[in-house]
Amino acid sequence: MTDSPPIGKLATRWLQQDRDPDTRREIEALIAADDGTELERRLRKRIAFGTAGLRSAMKAGYAHMNSLTVLQASQGLADYIFAQRQLQGTSGRPTVVIGYDARHNSQKFARLAAGAFLAKGFGVLWFGILVHTPMVPFAVSHFGAAAGVMVTASHNPPADNGYKVYWGNGCQIIPPHDKGIALAIADVENIIEWSETIVEQSTLVQRIYIKTHAAYFDALGKLVSKSRKDAPRNTADAPFTYTPLHGVGLPFMRRALHELSFDAKLMHIVEAQAMPDPDFPTVPFPNPEEKGALDLACQEAERNGSKIVISNDPDADRFAAAERLEDGGWHQFTGNQMGVLLASYVLETSEVSEWLSMVLASTVSSRMLKAMGRRGAFKYRETLTGFKWLGNVAQQTARESWVPIFAFEEAIGYMFPSVVWDKDGIAAAVAFLAARRMWLAEGLTPYQKLQQLYQKWGYFEDANTYLISPSPEVTQATFAAIRTSRHGAIPTHVGKRRITRWRDLTLGYDTATADGRPELPVDPDSQMITCELEDGVVFTARGSGTEPKIKLYIEATADSSAEAKRLANEVLRDLLQEWFEGLRLAGT
Repeated sequence: MTDSPPIGKLATRWLQQDRDPDTRREIEALIAADDGTELERRLRKRIAFGTAGLRSAMKAGYAHMNSLTVLQASQGLADYIFAQRQLQGTSGRPTVVIGYDARHNSQKFARLAAGAFLAKGFGVLWFGILVHTPMVPFAVSHFGAAAGVMVTASHNPPADNGYKVYWGNGCQIIPPHDKGIALAIADVENIIEWSETIVEQSTLVQRIYIKTHAAYFDALGKLVSKSRKDAPRNTADAPFTYTPLHGVGLPFMRRALHELSFDAKLMHIVEAQAMPDPDFPTVPFPNPEEKGALDLACQEAERNGSKIVISNDPDADRFAAAERLEDGGWHQFTGNQMGVLLASYVLETSEVSEWLSMVLASTVSSRMLKAMGRRGAFKYRETLTGFKWLGNVAQQTARESWVPIFAFEEAIGYMFPSVVWDKDGIAAAVAFLAARRMWLAEGLTPYQKLQQLYQKWGYFEDANTYLISPSPEVTQATFAAIRTSRHGAIPTHVGKRRITRWRDLTLGYDTATADGRPELPVDPDSQMITCELEDGVVFTARGSGTEPKIKLYIEATADSSAEAKRLANEVLRDLLQEWFEGLRLAGT
């Protein structure tokens, strides 16, 4: 749709294409109400195919997630894969893995997508049952598929859904594939197959749940095999409380306990959140990071006497944990703290030589791993934000003869490359429980282990938050103003602190390199500025690619936790006053 037809013509085109009675009625009602404004919102711009495929509210219109846009995405993706295979001289029938979570319409959208791929001549590797998101990239790698599709919106609100795409290497897509797929989707005019049932009938469908499930948990078992083998015979496992936050995680956690040889009775489940429920009735936001999301789990833990709470988000690709301290209060581990804990466990138990080991973190995550790598033997690599970069860069390091053993991002995502090339909340839970078992044998709780690491490597504390941005235009204007805030030039100070390094990954400028160009990839469509300050504080401000937010990541290091927190919070205060005045802070 490169032309700009009148909105009435767009509405007519939609009704000619859409065969879903529910979404047809939505557009018909807007036409009858002569609501041109809402029709413009829904029909003028196509839902963006970006960092993780598609994600939006489920509504009628080209701008949202619905049956028609899912089918267009599937046909476009199929066309793009065929074009790439032709360029590479690849023959044979391509296959695609398709999975879905428990959100509204997830199974419906997955079935429609399967029908589209079958009509295009693909073989479909079909789970046919609720799975957690990492099972899709795992299956892509395991079966050598051309691509994978997971229908999920992760921890977004109940009204949302998404279409997450993995390439044939088992990683999320990166440029130039994302733009190539978007162009292929835009070229789709007619839907060649609209069926939710053909996936049950076609001989080109292979049901893969049982084989994938067995292979996945075999890989998980190997991840923790050394620490399990080396654990003292008299080590007693401790109870914990688990919540899947109304998602798909519980059956996978139960199998994970079996792999760990844990007594299943040690896992206390938050019954009110145990079963999949797409409305997420007990939490405002089904994200373990959000304030209050673990309240029910902590209350249940206090009732049953367990001192650890663990959680997954609804599609179980993220992981969070909290520990009850001696004073009775709860400490919820940040994504950075958990990343350091899991990295220390993997480094200690990996059978790969530390001299060959590669650990990765995104540029908005803690620098503590970098400090550990500088003084230790392992190699550290920084990437852009998102597991599309962590996974693909990890594979690149493997081609450079390193062995990537762990990667993380502060948004409670953890990747174990020996299992899957994406974040995995179940693998993280398995690793955390195995690590806890090992630390308890040493007389340490996870919180005490963290303090031990701080004492060795320094205290790293963050003051991460986000601001509500009303629109992408406001976000762009805000960053443009920051870049010219010192009489038309970039600022030299934040508060009283001098900026010692300025890196702009939107415009492609870095004061720390000889040629002024950043080492990390530049994206003019994504706002991202990182600054290093004279007292060691580092912060990044970036516009979210999936939500109406400007995110702030601030980290300080000092000789004590209190001092590091003070430094980070001072910089946050200065940024809010000088760079982001007028935008609403999260939770206010």
